[in-house]
Amino acid sequence: MPTVRQPGLVLTDHHFYVPLDHRAPEGEHITLYACEVTATGKRPEDLPWLVYLQGGPGSGGPRPVGRANWLDRALDSYRVLLLDQRGTGRSTPANRQTLPLRGGPEAQAAYLTHFRADSIVRDCELIRAQLTGGRPWTVLGQSFGGFCTVTYLSLAPEGLDTALITGGLPGLDASAEDVYRASFPRMRRKTLAHYARYPQDAVETRRIAAHLAEHEEILPDGTLLSPEAFQQLGILLGSGDGSHRLHHMLQDALLTTPAGPRLSDAFGEQVASVLSHAANPLYALLHESIYAQDGAPTDWAAHRVRDEHPDFDPERVLADDDAPLLLTGESVHPWMFRTHPALRPLRETAQLLAAHSGWEPLYDTAQLDRNTVPTAAAVYHDDLFVDTEHSLRTARSIRGLRTWVTDEFEHDGVAAGGRTVLDRLLRLARDEA
Repeated sequence: MPTVRQPGLVLTDHHFYVPLDHRAPEGEHITLYACEVTATGKRPEDLPWLVYLQGGPGSGGPRPVGRANWLDRALDSYRVLLLDQRGTGRSTPANRQTLPLRGGPEAQAAYLTHFRADSIVRDCELIRAQLTGGRPWTVLGQSFGGFCTVTYLSLAPEGLDTALITGGLPGLDASAEDVYRASFPRMRRKTLAHYARYPQDAVETRRIAAHLAEHEEILPDGTLLSPEAFQQLGILLGSGDGSHRLHHMLQDALLTTPAGPRLSDAFGEQVASVLSHAANPLYALLHESIYAQDGAPTDWAAHRVRDEHPDFDPERVLADDDAPLLLTGESVHPWMFRTHPALRPLRETAQLLAAHSGWEPLYDTAQLDRNTVPTAAAVYHDDLFVDTEHSLRTARSIRGLRTWVTDEFEHDGVAAGGRTVLDRLLRLARDEA
């Protein structure tokens, strides 16, 4: 177990071997990576464990550099495990380069059906048995990590000492269609609020979309920036500083060149850094499956629901001089597997996953109703990515759960809020607040 030191931190690498399919423990195994973090000067064996479940799906665990944001508070009381969930980071990665080792699209899609929250929870239980000697630990789940935490409370509550959730209380019975029918109105509100703050951006986004409708623009990473892809910059509006970042990006978008107006290299670089799926292709491949529980295929739910909202259609918007270009947030569309180079080789695999039937339930409502694990959740009012009403309905369904509903933070509150969010959740779970 290699160990390195940073100012204030001791980092230790861990590798684990877990079944691909937990229902077939004697079958194929995959590797998981996690980084243990403790504060310099503390004896790890004297501290309880906290495992952090990252948002996503498809994102690796954080790579700490010093005692930043929530980690600073966690290290006061815990030894922290930063897990690369299966398929991400250093955990047997699943991407355009590695998935062909499985075979063709059918084999790849079948493989990826084992990468949802239920498998992640069972991974955690095998890891816990090795690290804690069987003692329960605390879980902190951000966004999709919160979804996983509710699955943990459903499937293996005996493994939990405390459950902490931030921006991640899922709708227990909300389908992918339900999620997106709730999300597009939020995307509209967030876009219009941005234009109210920066009125010139309403003009600039239309100008950029009109340019993209007439000219092919390829980003530095090879992404084709269509008007629909440009709209996805709305994902920035779900973070605390995202509106301001978006404004500054738009100011540098178009240049006059000998060939006429073109996107600036600086703007293209920034857009590529936001829209790229090179580091997290599972986000696009598996995103809708995190809502699938009734056995029915998701069938590109976001794309179908978007068609119910013609005011998001850039072609219609550009034909109406008074219509604002509405931006989109957390939604995955089939055209992304044509425009994004990290996704193009996975187009058939994505289609098979969208058509997959047989998705099993992720939550046990009877178990949640009799929950005894101290649980606290931060619900961010008008969160772009997780519907507040869905979250509050779920909060009422988990026995003993204490909620903190706040509009002080956006979806990234656990990071942007420094010590504040985690400290508040710990005090709620301990009945100290």
